[in-house]
Amino acid sequence: MSDYFKHESAYVDDGAVVGEGTRIWHFCHVMKGAHIGRRCVLGQNVNVDGGVTVGDNVKIQNNVSLYTGVVVEDDVFLGPSCVLTNVTNPRSQVNRHSLYEKTLVRRGATIGANATIVCGVTLGRYCFIGAGAVVTKDVPDYALMLGNPARQKGWMSRHGHLLKNADPQGVYVCPESRFRYREASRGVLCCLDCDEEASLPPELTKGTTLYDDFKSH
Repeated sequence: MSDYFKHESAYVDDGAVVGEGTRIWHFCHVMKGAHIGRRCVLGQNVNVDGGVTVGDNVKIQNNVSLYTGVVVEDDVFLGPSCVLTNVTNPRSQVNRHSLYEKTLVRRGATIGANATIVCGVTLGRYCFIGAGAVVTKDVPDYALMLGNPARQKGWMSRHGHLLKNADPQGVYVCPESRFRYREASRGVLCCLDCDEEASLPPELTKGTTLYDDFKSH
């Protein structure tokens, strides 16, 4: 008996590795050589190719395909129908199977619905890619990226709130967690209260207030 859940319509090929507590829903296909961590959720119609690595506690929403060359770290959210590619200049007549480019999605990142990530880039820890954005270059930790091509429009907290109104010392405060953030150097934001590789305290892992209720902060 497996230690993960697989819907009867899904396929997990022999040679794929799936972690404990992961749930794989309708019409998914996890291919030989794929490695999926613990406590992940694969929504309807998700495809994970061989050679793809997915960390723990990753949420993959409906209609997402992860192609060879994609590496997803822990705690990532992949929104519905977002796209990650693996060849910059594809041609049907030219076989580039040995030239797949790596795309790295770092811990805690969010990719919004229908966003496109052009291959060969790194998405920084806890960055936030807005719905429909097209990312063509590396993204810093905590950066909010919007548009086509995507451009940075600010900083997002670990809890997914736009950071604004820094104090005279340049410190931003997340309205939900009260964690503090500051640029360690130009364009490099760090959290002052929780290491980027550390898990959240248990009391901060469940949202209890609607997003709109924080807008006045």
